[in-house]
Amino acid sequence: MIKKSLFAVALSSLLFIKCNTNTDFLITKDQVGKLQRSNTIDELETVFATDSIVKDSVQTRIGSRTTKIDVFEKGGKQLLTLTPNTDSIPKVGIIRIHDPRFVTQEGVGLNSTFKDIKEKHTIKKISTALNNVVIFLKDSDAYFTIAKTELPSSLQYGNNTNIEAVQIPDAAKIKYLMVGWE
Repeated sequence: MIKKSLFAVALSSLLFIKCNTNTDFLITKDQVGKLQRSNTIDELETVFATDSIVKDSVQTRIGSRTTKIDVFEKGGKQLLTLTPNTDSIPKVGIIRIHDPRFVTQEGVGLNSTFKDIKEKHTIKKISTALNNVVIFLKDSDAYFTIAKTELPSSLQYGNNTNIEAVQIPDAAKIKYLMVGWE
């Protein structure tokens, strides 16, 4: 009886660990879910074998070139948009995350707030654009975009304003989560 109980506890512990170490939606320095930094564009069909890939191409005089690649789950939910770099052996340069299940190792993702970013990551730089603020991290290739509409009204207009972390409300929601491998 005790052996069966111990076996059940051990088995459930292993299942719990296995479920919580799923890397299919983890963002690290060299990985975004199943995608590795070292993967070439030609390998995407293999990497996302259980998903659907849609390539958007441009025709040039030299030939066709893929400008963006959308990755969808078999059920139709969009996971990622990949933009290839222009190297002789094309790899993924920029990744836009669409699915909130993708999170950094620290647990920050699309459903997080600015407070989560600043508590769990070191901010390297904040850039101001016309309608958004982009937060670059020191410890990651991931970067976050927050809409200026999430900021106090005095900071929402004009792109010359240098916005600092203390000016961004803790509750500001993330608009985009991107990873740059270029």
